[in-house]
Order: sequence, then C-alpha cells, then structure tokens
Amino acid sequence: MTKNRAAVDLTQTLAQPTQKSSFAWGVYWEGVKQAFDEMRHHKLRTSLTLLGMIFGVGAVIAMLSVGEGAEREALKMIESMGVKNLVVNARPADGEALKSVREHSVGLSLRDIESARDTLPFVENWSAEKNVKVFSLFSLKGRSDAQVVGVTPSYFELSSLPLGEGRTLVDSDEAYYQQVAVLGPEAARSLFPQGGAINSLIKVNHQWFTVVGVLSEKEGSKSSIQGVKLGGERNQVFIPLTTALKKMQFKSLESELDAFKLALADGVEPSLAAKSLQHLLNRRHGGEKDFDVVVPADLLAQHQKTQQIFNIVMACVAGISLLVGGIGIMNIMLATILERTGEIGLLRALGAKRKDIARQFLIESIAISATGGIIGIGVGLLLALVISSAAGWPVAWSPFAILLALGVCMTIGVGFGLYPANKAAKLDPIIALQRD
Repeated sequence: MTKNRAAVDLTQTLAQPTQKSSFAWGVYWEGVKQAFDEMRHHKLRTSLTLLGMIFGVGAVIAMLSVGEGAEREALKMIESMGVKNLVVNARPADGEALKSVREHSVGLSLRDIESARDTLPFVENWSAEKNVKVFSLFSLKGRSDAQVVGVTPSYFELSSLPLGEGRTLVDSDEAYYQQVAVLGPEAARSLFPQGGAINSLIKVNHQWFTVVGVLSEKEGSKSSIQGVKLGGERNQVFIPLTTALKKMQFKSLESELDAFKLALADGVEPSLAAKSLQHLLNRRHGGEKDFDVVVPADLLAQHQKTQQIFNIVMACVAGISLLVGGIGIMNIMLATILERTGEIGLLRALGAKRKDIARQFLIESIAISATGGIIGIGVGLLLALVISSAAGWPVAWSPFAILLALGVCMTIGVGFGLYPANKAAKLDPIIALQRD
C-alpha cells in the first residue's frame, strides 16, 4: 500500500496544471525523494551496490592525488637543477682505468667552462663544484657527517637553494680564499643543536671555517629523479671553490671539478644546446667518456612520460572497479523492476507516460551512483593519506580529479540505468497490474 500510495502521489504531481518550469521541478524533486525512499527501504542491497562505485571513485581519487603529488615534487626537484640549465658530471673512475683516461684527458676543469663560455653563445651563467673528502667535521657544540663541497657563488642561484639566515658566498670569498661556510639545514642542526650557527666556527679536516649562512629547509622528499641524485644540499657544507682547491687535499689524478652547470639563454632548446656542449667537451677531453651531460628538461619530460603510463594503468584499474559498480547498479535496477511491476502498472493506469516511468528509474540509478560517488570521494582522500603515510609518497589534492571521478561516476549511473529504465517503460500496464 505504501508503494502504491507513492505511485499515486507521483502521478498527481505529473498531472498538476502548473507552468512548464514548475512542472519539471516538481516531477524531478518527487522522483529524487522516491529514489532515496527506495534506497532506504533496501538498505543492505543498496549498500552492496554502492560499494562498487565507492571503491571505484576512491581508487580514481587516490590514484590521481598520488600522481599529482609526484608530478609537483618532480617539478620541485627539477627546479633545483634548473630547467634551463645543463649539468655536466664527472664520471667516477679509479686505478688503472683512471690512469688510462688521464693519458688523454685531465677531467672536468675550469678551463672547460671558459671554453664553453667563449665558444657557445647561449651560455649566460655558470657554477662549479668540487667534493671534499672529509675526515672530521665538527664544531664546539656538535659533530656532523655532512658532505663538504667547494662551490662558486653562483651555485646557490642556479640550484635554487633558498637562504634561511645570514648570507651565501660572494665573489670576494673566492678572490681572497676566505675560509667561510654556508650550512645546509640538516648539517646546521647537527653542528649546532641549540642554534646560533652564524659567525660560529666549524672545523673541516684541519681547517677552521666561519659560518656565514644557513640554507632554509626545502620541500621535497625524493633523493633522486630518473636515476639522478638530488636533494643532498640539506646535509652539506658549502665553502668557496678556490679555498677548497687551494687548501684541501685531493688525489693526484682527480679532476679539478666534479660537476658544473651552465645556464642557457632564453629561447634556446636544451637538447640542441647539450649536443653542442657534448661535441665541445669530446674534443677537449680527447674523446674520453669521462663526463656525462644531464639535461634537466629531458629528465622532466621522461618523468612525465613515466607518470603518464602510471596514471593510465591506474586509471584502467579504477575504471574496472567503476564498471563493476555500474553492472551492480544495472542488476539492482532490473531486480527493482520485478519487485515494482504492479506499481509500474498502476502508474500507467493512472495516466503516467512511458517517459515518466523511464525518467523515474533513471533518476534512481543516478541517485545510487551519485551517492556512491560522494562517499567515494571521502574514501579516496582518506586512501591517498594512508598511501602517503605508509609509502612516503607525496599527495596533492586536485579539484580536477574530484570532478573527473564524480563525472565518470554519474555517467556510469546514466549509462547503466538506461536499459532498466527503458525496460520498465515498455512494460504493458495491463500485464503489469495482473502480476501484482
């Protein structure tokens, strides 16, 4: 009797002689109320049907959130190398292999940078670095296992390293072989647990250095991208390159530099510039492959391609979950038709048209998918946080991801609800009433 009464109420709503806009609103509002009444009436069956949509939408949200977080962190990592930079790293070698290489090449040196600046017109700026072998590193307040690196003053700008306090290295530090140092945030905490690093002394091997600056903490948890190590500046001590080369000890066959960066002019294609630099260095190094040219822009493109493949695979997995949820919606709607055959016959007998019946069942299908989608958004956000906490992966919330997942969910609700809606609309009212 309750269902039949609802059918009568809906039919009366359809028959009200109101304006067209009010008529449409009344019909849809009544359809929505009846849809949620049906869901409440069959709580267990509806809940089981919702699970497919909830997990499908949740998977889409979590996947896109993790992907967006990885993309943003990759951009931050690439920024530390400089998208417009070229990075040249010395290849490690030892023993007889190093001796063989040194017969034709002295390794990376400041002369390489001078030659590049004189020969390649697109080089706007440069920086160089040399790692120092550390035997002891301490202050009067603590010890550290930080790496010590000799760098040029431009290194901080080209590497996008933010300054927390004090200052970075300047040209006069290089010119006069000053024994000053800039600390990474982790190195500063180890050497000065209570703070107060600026103007304090640290001892690197047998040399004392005055701390003139401390870098601020930089966002990002990755230590490498596409196999290239990044992010080590947190636990590094930076001293002037000239001071390192003059006052620190190195092996006899070591190259003068471990790496250098070249900043490119605007409008220059990094890949083409890298080929020119590679050709120049090959000639200077006698054809020895004792260096690698890294193009950050290419690393970014490669990472984006890898991330795109990951997103496609995860989207397919999430799509299968949504497809299963859509099949569940179709199944419950077909079962509902069998249960409500008499109600459909009564509606038709009271004047409801086929399109009214189809619309009502379609509204119910959309209501189920929308409910599952909204709950799935919350599940997806929670799942992304769990993944981030358990695996240490970064996540970032994307409004696009949420709208996309909800839109796909609604589309599936419409797509899988059309067949049951049309089937309900085509029932013969006389036969339907006889089945009640």
